[in-house]
Amino acid sequence: MLNPLTVIYRDSWLLAVHKPAGLLVHRSPIDKHETEFALQYARELNGGEHVYPVHRLDRPTSGVLLFARDQETARRLGMALMAGEVAKTYLAVVRGWTPEDGVIDYPLRDEPEDRRLKGREQPVREALTRYRRLATTELPVAIERYPTSRYSLVELTPETGRKHQLRRHMKHINHPIIGDANHGRGRHNRYFAERFGQGRLMLAATALNLTHPVTGKPLSLSAEPEPGFIRVLEIFCETEEEIGL
Repeated sequence: MLNPLTVIYRDSWLLAVHKPAGLLVHRSPIDKHETEFALQYARELNGGEHVYPVHRLDRPTSGVLLFARDQETARRLGMALMAGEVAKTYLAVVRGWTPEDGVIDYPLRDEPEDRRLKGREQPVREALTRYRRLATTELPVAIERYPTSRYSLVELTPETGRKHQLRRHMKHINHPIIGDANHGRGRHNRYFAERFGQGRLMLAATALNLTHPVTGKPLSLSAEPEPGFIRVLEIFCETEEEIGL
């Protein structure tokens, strides 16, 4: 079977790949019957040797995913993530016209993966996301009660790493991400699925910036969104060229 991961960067300590939408990073109680994971494909790219995922991407999110090739490197990267020393950048298409930029400082309650724990009270943790609007569009399509429908292309930079943080934060400010089945708007999701032939979440991890945990040098990892994501950007007309896609 063809390996769905694309290598972005590799050295003696790190392996960075592009993960396609729809692929789990590792086994999860939510999808007990799933048999394919980014972890196993990354191990294949590592000559069959074990790799250590140092952060996660939700199943429907595509983009840059970083693995450590040894336990000590994984430990150092984990400490850097906890200290806020790893900068993550995402692109998202959202409903409505967002402000030009802003900060979403809104605590989030933990969402346990194990369904057996969902009835129990979970802790609430601080969560902060910065956003910047890159483009807007208004389509002559009546999806809700207005004769036209507005959308924004935004750059998101989370400063904390809560589960589903970006999806929940964008819903909180009434600009849900297109294709988000749990936190989005069904009518808009269906319109995009019908127009583009797919119902994917319009969220992509496009960059990861950090200090190399061994060499100490700045490391910038990036990947452009998948072709299916880029096709959706045609609604922003000539904006794709302006943002370098």
